[in-house]
Amino acid sequence: MGVRGPASLERPEEGTGTERVRELVDALYRDESRLILATLIRLLGDFDLAEEALHEAFRSALEQWPRDGVPSNPRAWLVSAGRFRAIDGLRRRARLAPLGKSHESIPAADEPAALESDGLEDDRLRLIFTCCHPVLPAETRVALTLREVCGLTTEEIAHAFLMPAPALAQRIVRGKARIRTARIPYQVPSAAELPGRLDAVLRVIYLVFNEGYAASSGASLVRADLSGEAIRLGRLLVRLLPEPEAIGLLALMLLHESRRAARTTAGGDLVRLEDQDRSLWDRDRIAEGTALVEQALSSHRFGPYTLQAAISAVHVGAPDSAGTDWARIVALYDLLARADPSPVVELNRAVAVAMRDGPAKGLSLIDDILARGRLANYHLAHAARADLCRRLGRRAEARAAYRQALTLARQEPERRFLMKRLAELAE
Repeated sequence: MGVRGPASLERPEEGTGTERVRELVDALYRDESRLILATLIRLLGDFDLAEEALHEAFRSALEQWPRDGVPSNPRAWLVSAGRFRAIDGLRRRARLAPLGKSHESIPAADEPAALESDGLEDDRLRLIFTCCHPVLPAETRVALTLREVCGLTTEEIAHAFLMPAPALAQRIVRGKARIRTARIPYQVPSAAELPGRLDAVLRVIYLVFNEGYAASSGASLVRADLSGEAIRLGRLLVRLLPEPEAIGLLALMLLHESRRAARTTAGGDLVRLEDQDRSLWDRDRIAEGTALVEQALSSHRFGPYTLQAAISAVHVGAPDSAGTDWARIVALYDLLARADPSPVVELNRAVAVAMRDGPAKGLSLIDDILARGRLANYHLAHAARADLCRRLGRRAEARAAYRQALTLARQEPERRFLMKRLAELAE
């Protein structure tokens, strides 16, 4: 049975052949497949059926376009072809019985609203909010977003998060099942629902970025593939939904990523911010990120991501560590502590206070945080305390704190850095 795609086809130009069509189809798959998948999910109402339809559509293109010509709107042709392939498959499996009621609402192939470019772009936004729905566990949101929105394979995601591929695959399967059973709507939230739902999306994107920018465990400090996917996802979100906090998050990721080349040595060892070669920083990303921070701040509707981006902008705008405006950074942390109070924010503020007012002031604040039992198992809190004790000449306390940080650290470059500090104190 042939695929009933859009009728308007351009006849093949002289010299057009299978190889040329294959190159075009490969480019379309690389650039458009996730957008097409998002629309097929809307039209078919099922992740797995849409995935199968996507591959059938591209297979049909390879078969038909060399013979019939490339359609004037390849994206719309692929959507329509995939949809009809899926419906035909369902009919065959039902022994040619009429489609069930669940498929009666699928738009007709010639219905303009189903295939307009703006509508297709909206489908990507719908898919992001579906994959990041609060009813799903946080780890499932991350896996689904990377798989369905970004197009990473199950094996790639499992490798990035250091877990077996079968376990990751089961996580994705359970997530899709939960979407079906909970009847999660495939839609962008209303204006009243948007603030809470957008936060869930931003958290997923930032979690992906953080795992790429500062991996939680393993032999490498950074995983550029994950941080790159998060930035691409952030750009997509800002283009589709330019809310101030989405802009602030994109700015934050760009400013952090601008320093990636200077964060490790050629051998993979950690380089602290104050010791980084600032000539290695990516000035284009700094310029873009700084402009986005200013845009988000000017809205007066910003939140924690924008404030963190503003702090990062102060860091990257300084000529060197000594020239950093620590008073401004402390003031921004004061705002952040009110907007998004957390012990990690308190710790970062304490480090900034130490840079502004001296290590004794910062150490007093860190000791208060640890005395309250907060961050007792957070290795960076003990590492920060150790550094301030070292700067104050309290070597025994510094060694004890470094050892405590070492017992908690799971990231190999960080462990090597802590062991180096201990060796220096031993000398």
